[in-house]
Amino acid sequence: MSPDVTGFFDEATNTISYVVRDPKGTSCAIVDSVLDFEYSSGRTDTRSADAIIKFVQDKGYEVQWLLESHVHADHLSAAPYIQNKLGGKIGIGDRITVVQDTFGKVFNEGTEFQRDGSQFDALFKDGDSFHIGQMRGDVMHTPGHTPACLTYVIGDAAFVGDTLFMPDFGTARCDFPGGSSETLYNSIQKILALPDATRIFVGHDYKAPGRDEYEWETTVAEQKALNVHIGEGKSAEEFVAMRDSRDASLAMPKLIIPSLQVNMRAGKMPEPDEKGDVFLKVPVNKL
Repeated sequence: MSPDVTGFFDEATNTISYVVRDPKGTSCAIVDSVLDFEYSSGRTDTRSADAIIKFVQDKGYEVQWLLESHVHADHLSAAPYIQNKLGGKIGIGDRITVVQDTFGKVFNEGTEFQRDGSQFDALFKDGDSFHIGQMRGDVMHTPGHTPACLTYVIGDAAFVGDTLFMPDFGTARCDFPGGSSETLYNSIQKILALPDATRIFVGHDYKAPGRDEYEWETTVAEQKALNVHIGEGKSAEEFVAMRDSRDASLAMPKLIIPSLQVNMRAGKMPEPDEKGDVFLKVPVNKL
């Protein structure tokens, strides 16, 4: 089955969110939604999420799932906001507990922050399946960028999050806590073992040098042949050396501090204080 896929590009974070519809009905899932956030003022905005909500409502779709490929470090999730408007269950990989434990310590969250994934409606394990209407989705655990990264294979489409980018841009970084370039290499091999015609939808695009337009759809065959980091049968040793060297030169994403605190809570803000005010922490020399 070939799902109907509509991408929504957020230029502020270079993120693509997706509406994935069962072609035989109105059921759909939303993958990796974005809550707009201005770090300098600490203000949130829902314009990106509202565009998706309007699209779904105008089409008469029914949201069954709000899927997160991982705990994003570059944008805040709008899953709870969209859930409140449209329904659906919020799902993520079951290794979220590892991420919550790691960053619960980084942000000194204390015992009141639950590290069992209970903030989410569904925790997927490798090999699990789910349905969007009559359309089956399969879950692949593809860690390396983070311990909890998933690829959602829905019909002939694979939503890979940050694991792979467009072939001319390469692959995800692996230098966050719990990341591993060797693990990422093995995860990518699992994705590349899918049928060549499988459509791959990436989580971000940054317009590689020489390309004029943003793009977010490719195929397994194109990735195997053309990916600048992993294509043409590059060995694990070659990939690890390249990836580790490249990661050592990268700065932290500008929204990593608010993103991690919110996204490890399934897109919810920390609990407000007695006045109803919400605060995010800035750990010093921790990242």
